[in-house]
Amino acid sequence: MPIPIQGVDPTQNEFLGHLEGRSKKPNAFFRAMAHRPEVLKSFVPLYGAIVGPGSVSQRVKELVYLTCSYANQCAFCTAAHKASAPKAGVTDDEMRALQAADEQPFSAAERAAIAYARDLTRTATATESREALFAHFTPEQIVEITLVAAMANFTNRFNNGLQILPGA
Repeated sequence: MPIPIQGVDPTQNEFLGHLEGRSKKPNAFFRAMAHRPEVLKSFVPLYGAIVGPGSVSQRVKELVYLTCSYANQCAFCTAAHKASAPKAGVTDDEMRALQAADEQPFSAAERAAIAYARDLTRTATATESREALFAHFTPEQIVEITLVAAMANFTNRFNNGLQILPGA
């Protein structure tokens, strides 16, 4: 069994120490990424620009992120977004539906975004499901949804590849 990457001590990285000081708790994801301090410094604003406020509702962004995280079985991202999704109006029943790949409880626009996120995660092309987005979203919003799915897949693979688990 591989040995997980040991995270950087926040006392050894000022930026990491600042991040953890704001959240008041250790973050295994940031501690692992801090092995490349310049990447961590660039990642935080990029992540915020993608998953933060934009032309797509926070609810749709959380649905997309959770869809990718469930498809990739990323325990860390799933836990993080199960905690943030209710603030965006996603219910526990809806999270269970996403996990079961049941799109019925969602609006037509949400179903299109969820199907696209799932397809993009599985195939990296999502040609058929991308077409359905145009009935509900502007080109700007489709780019934003794609960025959220891409970020989710990036963080999922980082966490799964390095065996970063919630609470670690």
